[in-house]
Amino acid sequence: MRRLAKVARPNDSLAGFFRSLPDILAAADFREFAGRMAAAKARRRPLIWGVGAHVVKVGLNPVLIDLMKSGWISALAMNGAGIIHDFELAFAGRTSEDVESQIKAGRFGMARETGDFLNKAVNEGSSEGRGLGESVGRMIGGSKFPYRKLSLLGEAYKLGIPVTVHVALGTDIIHMHPGANGAALGAASLLDFHRFAAEVARLDGGGVYLNVGSAVILPEVFLKAVALVRNRGGRIDGFSTAVFDFNHHYRPAENVVRRPLGTTGKGYYFLGHHEIMIPLLASALKSGVR
Repeated sequence: MRRLAKVARPNDSLAGFFRSLPDILAAADFREFAGRMAAAKARRRPLIWGVGAHVVKVGLNPVLIDLMKSGWISALAMNGAGIIHDFELAFAGRTSEDVESQIKAGRFGMARETGDFLNKAVNEGSSEGRGLGESVGRMIGGSKFPYRKLSLLGEAYKLGIPVTVHVALGTDIIHMHPGANGAALGAASLLDFHRFAAEVARLDGGGVYLNVGSAVILPEVFLKAVALVRNRGGRIDGFSTAVFDFNHHYRPAENVVRRPLGTTGKGYYFLGHHEIMIPLLASALKSGVR
């Protein structure tokens, strides 16, 4: 009987709402995972978030920035599309494009400012030995863009939180622009991979890795980072992983939830729309739900 749902009352707090959920299946996993995140934070173990571009596009930057400021994100990994939506939010306060109509007219991905600013930041940063995430974060953080405080990369740079960006050449709109330099993009992203692997190495003994909304790039990068750390003699065990996505995908399930775990630790897979699930998780963490 104690595992059954409780009827939430109209004036219940968020903590009361979470306590009202049944202690069964995904609801039980959700509370358990929030508890593992809280334990990692208390023990100063890493809380690494891998975030796909759709998470930025659906308006979650304020939630993630608040989690960075309150210690629930210790490192952030993004794919190449993530920096595009993040920049456009900082620059224009919105980010979206009607791909179907624009590609027919030959205009898809051709916004001049996006290509110019991002390629310039990557090219300059790479020439100075900086990673891709640091280069873009430094550019946005030091800019006078009207909405720069909405930028994950800019705010993370100011907070000293490492952001790594992992690109596949030819997949992002800025690669179509004349300022794109494959050598700079590759060097900066490879440096970020090694920085990401260094963060992953710290997961041992209670850290947490979340893959939110990336079906291919970040699950592959995470698996390779774990492989590299273990090949070099590093021990990664006793950590937790979770996927948050609105579909069940092969690579996140295998490369995040199942394959990388050691002899202890646990993986979770939560299905639901990002614009609902991530604010719910943030509320659970800040409400002290365990």
